[in-house]
Amino acid sequence: MKPIGVNELRRMFLDFFESKEHLKMKSFSLVPHNDNSLLIINSGMAPLKPYFTGQEIPPRRRVTTCQKCVRTGDIENVGKTARHLTFFEMLGNFSFGDYFKHEAIRWSWEFLTEVAGMDPERLYPSIYCEDEEAYDIWTREIGVPGEKITRFYRDEDGKCDNFWEHGAGPCGPCSEIYYDRGIKYGCGRPDCRVGCECDRFIEVWNNVFTQYDNDGHGNYTELSQKNIDTGMGLERLAVVVQDVESVFDIDTMKAIRDRICRIANAEYGKDPVKDVSIRLITDHIRSTTFMISDGILPSNEGRGYVLRRLIRRAARHGRLLGIRDKFMAVLSETVIRESRDGYPELEEKKAFILNVLTQEEDKFDRTIDQGLSILGQMESEMKAAGVTELSGENAFKLYDTFGFPVDLTQEILEEKGFTIDEAGFGVCMQKQRETARKARKVTNYMGADVTVYESIDPSVTTQFVGYDRLQHNSKVTVLTTETELVQALTDGQNGTIIVEETPFYATMGGQNADTGVIATADGSFEVKDTVKLLGGKVGHIGTVTKGMIKVGDTATLTVDAAKRGDTSKNHSATHLLHKALREVLGSHVEQSGSYVDGERLRFDFSHFAAMTKEELERVEQIVNDQIAANLPVVTEIMNVEDARKTGAMALFGEKYGEEVRVVKMGDFSVELCGGTHVANTASISAFKILAENGIAAGIRRIEALTGNGVFAYYKELERTMNEAAGKLKATPATLVEKCEHLLAEVKTLSSELESLKAKAAKEALGDVTDNVVEVKGVKLLATSVDNVDMNGLRDLGDQLKEKMGEGVVVLLSAQNGKVNMIAMATEGALAKGAHAGNLIKGIAGKVGGGGGGRPNMAQAGGKNPAGIPECIAEAAKVLEGQLK
Repeated sequence: MKPIGVNELRRMFLDFFESKEHLKMKSFSLVPHNDNSLLIINSGMAPLKPYFTGQEIPPRRRVTTCQKCVRTGDIENVGKTARHLTFFEMLGNFSFGDYFKHEAIRWSWEFLTEVAGMDPERLYPSIYCEDEEAYDIWTREIGVPGEKITRFYRDEDGKCDNFWEHGAGPCGPCSEIYYDRGIKYGCGRPDCRVGCECDRFIEVWNNVFTQYDNDGHGNYTELSQKNIDTGMGLERLAVVVQDVESVFDIDTMKAIRDRICRIANAEYGKDPVKDVSIRLITDHIRSTTFMISDGILPSNEGRGYVLRRLIRRAARHGRLLGIRDKFMAVLSETVIRESRDGYPELEEKKAFILNVLTQEEDKFDRTIDQGLSILGQMESEMKAAGVTELSGENAFKLYDTFGFPVDLTQEILEEKGFTIDEAGFGVCMQKQRETARKARKVTNYMGADVTVYESIDPSVTTQFVGYDRLQHNSKVTVLTTETELVQALTDGQNGTIIVEETPFYATMGGQNADTGVIATADGSFEVKDTVKLLGGKVGHIGTVTKGMIKVGDTATLTVDAAKRGDTSKNHSATHLLHKALREVLGSHVEQSGSYVDGERLRFDFSHFAAMTKEELERVEQIVNDQIAANLPVVTEIMNVEDARKTGAMALFGEKYGEEVRVVKMGDFSVELCGGTHVANTASISAFKILAENGIAAGIRRIEALTGNGVFAYYKELERTMNEAAGKLKATPATLVEKCEHLLAEVKTLSSELESLKAKAAKEALGDVTDNVVEVKGVKLLATSVDNVDMNGLRDLGDQLKEKMGEGVVVLLSAQNGKVNMIAMATEGALAKGAHAGNLIKGIAGKVGGGGGGRPNMAQAGGKNPAGIPECIAEAAKVLEGQLK
């Protein structure tokens, strides 16, 4: 068998099924769309679930993909074995009610034997033990001897195994193909065969024949539309074709592994402990690179937490290998080089990916030493106490305070024979979990929100025609209330209208929905929101304001022109803002979110520091310059590859079809965008940044106004200035000068007031020598004065200490129903054992307060002025206990 590289294998598989009339689709993002059941895409069929369930009509009934996947269920085994991965590529061919078992089995055999060049004698199919149809196809059509076909049974009850199902819904039997790698990979047992746990027989193909529907109670009915779901791990296939030991030896992964060894000055295969770290880093850097390329950023929850765990595990194992410098970005460059053939977005997002990895590794470096030190103290305490389990509270402290993922803490402790109280950790996390549960929506078995829209015929679609018109006539195809499909909506009823064609823009890509009116001959409907539904449907949500709307009516749909116009200005401004930010801050800036409506715009972007005043001013000026430049805004529909050639920027996590809409603003900005825009940048009129702040690690947000919003902003600013000037008996032109004069006057008066208060307090004390007592040869002055703040008490204390000479001063003052108190001790008093901080602690309870401080000076507050006399009396007792 001729060795074939991973990138070539991927191309061969996709081209083979394209030749079998399959639509070759690009990998979907790792971020699921319309699927709340998954954090991250973990299988080839996961993004295609709407096609299998009939909720969406597929672009073609035959599809083939190579899907990026991430699974972390066995993360503790990654690196420890040569099998486990978190990131992998899943090759797949799918049929949605088209071909079935005969074609699926025949093509799988054809690809493996004729295209990949595998020896048929070394291939062993398996079937569900009751699937005689599959058995006949394998034996009679393919010609595989019956004794080479394995029927699987469960160990616990001897019942048939090899059947794919996931709760209720479509399901069916499986038929895998195993490859015999030879005795050298076997376990040596005489009964070693397909299904053995050793590495000799490796599964390379799995055909899932989706032919039944499970009602959730064990009742199965035959599906009228049978589907094929094929899965084959690309890395596992490469192991067989390249005849190497494990996935870590295939060409693309070996390149990463070798780069790690060079950086760590280590040799793979010489030290089992180091090999674990090398394999773990090899895997994790692939996962993190691909996750970041799809817009996932490190955080403490959800997908971001998965990413942070992987980065920090890899960073720690780099330290275990002796790597002291940052290395993740360097390794990511190798991942990008090895995988860009199949995933060009890696190269396009390279600067951003490397920046995120560097920032996160930096962040971990700043905390890991302190965290490891704290964990070391905890380990010492456990050893001293004779316990081997870290408490849940301490595990949570490491997670919450030092950013240690709990599995990292667990991994470190396991190496030293300790465990974690996972239940206790869970209790500490309960509040966050409850919050997450409350936020979680009700879903059906495929993870989509359960709504009345699930009942709509999937063949119903809506075409958007609103780029060049704000009014359009169309036929009403579906009406719903909040709970059911109906034939009519009457006066006062809330509901949703779906039509064949609409000028209303549904909320998408950060642009807020259009509002307006839908009118028929018999009724009128106020559109309050417009939403994009599964299967290309658009729902107009609102209330019937007059008469009745019926299914089949011809309706006139009229968009609120003023709101659309202002929204389009704000949307076009985000494109100009995006390009201006890249010019001022650098090419690492990527849009990570936006929101535009008729009033303002919000733009989220990747950047790792707060913008300076000068940077904001430059960005604002660039945008206004492009508005004044009167740039034409032109949109073109083209295929994705042509769009890339124009330099058009694509957004993270967005799902693009084969054809995309490119929005050009002169020669300044080119982006892929499906939203609505102005015809010319001059229509935006003006642009004003209101605020810039951080919203997450490495993500900043700008809020801004355009057009009428800017003019309204300055009008309100002018009104406020005039009002302020009037109150200060000035004009707007002299307002700053007047404020400066008043501030100087306030400063002078405040200084005079403080002097008078200090003088009054000193006079109120009278001759303090009458209140001085001796405690074991140390002078103590403990007294009170009315209505003096803490600063005043400190000044007064310094004066009294100087007047008294050596000794201890304790002063209390009641002010606004509370108590201020200080204690001071001179050098001579300190030498004899006096301690102002402990003295304060000892007496503050008498006034219902607490505090402390240094030996020579301390302060405290209280809430019970009635306890001041008792507090003064207690001072002598506490001081006596301190003195030698």
